[in-house]
Amino acid sequence: MDSLGERLRRAREEKGRSLDQASRDTLIASRYLQALEGEDFSGFPGEPYVLGFLRNYSEYLGLDVQEQLSLYRALKIQEQPIPMDQLLRSPPPVKKIVLGILIPLLVLAAAGGGFYIYTHRPVKESVAAELRQPVEYSIGAEPLERRFYTGDSVLVSLGLNPYKLVFSSLGEALALTTPLGQLTLDLGQEANLDLDEDGLTELRVTAADFAKNNAGAGALLRFELLQIAAPPVESPGPPASPSSETVIFSSPNAYPFTVQLNFQGYCMFRWEILYERDRPERNERYFQRGEELNIQAQNGVRIGASNAQAVKLQITGGGRTVPVELGGAGEVVVANIRWDREGENRRVILERLE
Repeated sequence: MDSLGERLRRAREEKGRSLDQASRDTLIASRYLQALEGEDFSGFPGEPYVLGFLRNYSEYLGLDVQEQLSLYRALKIQEQPIPMDQLLRSPPPVKKIVLGILIPLLVLAAAGGGFYIYTHRPVKESVAAELRQPVEYSIGAEPLERRFYTGDSVLVSLGLNPYKLVFSSLGEALALTTPLGQLTLDLGQEANLDLDEDGLTELRVTAADFAKNNAGAGALLRFELLQIAAPPVESPGPPASPSSETVIFSSPNAYPFTVQLNFQGYCMFRWEILYERDRPERNERYFQRGEELNIQAQNGVRIGASNAQAVKLQITGGGRTVPVELGGAGEVVVANIRWDREGENRRVILERLE
């Protein structure tokens, strides 16, 4: 019969996975996985870590978890040293009989009690889950299939708009917090979501695998985009014809100015410096609530926001600071902020583009 470590190693090799790959998949350091396979438990911070890591590693390899835990406990019992005076002293016959009956009963009772406590422990006692930090994933054209744990999230981009789904809990069913509200899925169930509420479903979520009431083991979820909304493409070259413009301030001479932005919520934001050869690149990223961005420009800057109301904007230059209203809730805005000539004077304007 294979030992505990041999079973782990053989199961991993049969699946064709290295220790490094297993470490990445389980989020357990490779040195601990190697120690489990080598049955060397001296390097663990404590026995709860051994039990937690052994349970998660066994589940990952498809082994019988309780059988692996029983092997570990049997191994620990064998390692307990017997005092020398007990080895040398010959107990009376009656004591031998009593001890011969009592010791196995105590061992069985301890093993049964430990097994009951371990299997009925609160989910939060899963060591691997406690040590792990929540992870945020992104989904593109290819489906995303990962094991999610409490607090993990996935960011779905539809055009310029981001939508975040969070794995919030796992009991008899799993729960996801979505922009549309709470979503509950049973094992093997799937749901189609219309994230932007335009009448078309964009995302399919499938609860591929999970153990009920065991949040520490996580849940295997599959996310698949059904309709991919491409962000608006801006043509290079001269700016498009403006649909409207706002004068921010005027001056006889042009001078550098700063666009100061404070984000009030999730927003995909793009910016590009205009008319400066040494700064031709375009930048874009998602911003979250509370983040700030300052853009310095000599002549002008083009900006784009997926949700105009999520951006608080002001322009600073020439000793003045002027707040600017960019747009309404959910409005996608592309605009130039630039110097413009009007007769003998110059002025900084905000021109919204079609």
